[in-house]
Amino acid sequence: MYRLCIFLLLFGIWIIFSGQFDWFHLALGILSTAFITAISSSFFFEDRSQGVGDRIQQIIRLPLYLLWMLYQIWLSNIHILKLALSPNELPEVKPSLVRVKTNLKTDFGKWMLANSITLTPGTITIDIDGDELLIHSISQTTTEGVESDDMEKKIAAIFERGNR
Repeated sequence: MYRLCIFLLLFGIWIIFSGQFDWFHLALGILSTAFITAISSSFFFEDRSQGVGDRIQQIIRLPLYLLWMLYQIWLSNIHILKLALSPNELPEVKPSLVRVKTNLKTDFGKWMLANSITLTPGTITIDIDGDELLIHSISQTTTEGVESDDMEKKIAAIFERGNR
C-alpha cells in the first residue's frame, strides 16, 4: 500500500512538472516513478506503523519547518556576508570540524538534519556515522548554531513520534 501511495504521489508530481500528456511522456513518467519507488520507498516511510492522521500532521508541519529553515538560511547568509565583507571580522573565521551526536532514530530524520545543516551557509555535513554527524563549520557562530539542538528538535517533532 505504501509503495502504491509513493508511486501515485511521484507520478502526480511528474505530471504536474512535466506538463506533457502524450503517451511517450506518460510512459516515461511511469517507468521513472516506478524505478524511484522501488529503490526508495522504504527510505521515505521507514516507520509504517503511523496512520493517516500522523502522516497528515507531518504534511502540515513540514512547510512550517521549511519556512523556519529559510529564515535560518537567511540569517546565516547575513553572517557569512558580514564575515566576507568586513576585514575586522576575519579573526572570527575559525574553521573547525565538529562532531554532533543526534537523538534522531530514523535514517530519514538524520538525512534531513544533515541536509538542513549543509543548506545553511557556513556549515557542511561531511559524514554521518551512526548517531554522529561530522560537520565543517566556518566560524564560532556557525559552530554554536550546529551544536544547538533546535533544528534536531524541529525535525523530531515532524517525523519521529517518540521524540515529540
